[in-house]
Amino acid sequence: MIATLSNKRRNRLPGILEHASGDKRFKILEAHIKKHQFKQDALIEVLHKAQELFGCLEDDLLLYIAYKLKLPASRVYGVATFYHFFTLKPQGRHTCVVCMGTACYVKGADKVLAAVEAEAKIKPGETTADNQLSLLTARCIGACGIAPAVVYDGTVTPRQTPESALEHLKGWLGDDHR
Repeated sequence: MIATLSNKRRNRLPGILEHASGDKRFKILEAHIKKHQFKQDALIEVLHKAQELFGCLEDDLLLYIAYKLKLPASRVYGVATFYHFFTLKPQGRHTCVVCMGTACYVKGADKVLAAVEAEAKIKPGETTADNQLSLLTARCIGACGIAPAVVYDGTVTPRQTPESALEHLKGWLGDDHR
């Protein structure tokens, strides 16, 4: 494993492992990895658990997972960036995911997204400066019958309009966003 890491990352590994020894979340993650018998095939399950524990998958955490599963760091990073669910940056306190699938788009998801962008002053994939809201888009959430759909903090909400979306976000955005 160490042979697959660049010199810069190899030098970071001892510090990561030392830091991990004092953090309860790493102990829980290691127990999860052990439950999967350190199998490389369990990478996605391990990444899900890591994101659940840490909130996002930062570089040091990905290196730790790569080391524990004896995988190249590039493979772990590749999987973490391929799947839409994983995030490499800390998320805001609240999330707003606008579905941009065909049915949602045709019924006005682009207008909903534009309204949220304008109100929150962020683009998809960004978080407000006060860390209150992360705005995301999804290719399709599978809720075509209730298009346009928006997911607020994990709850799918049907038939959104720009006005209803802004009403939903009203309590989440501070005065500096108005």
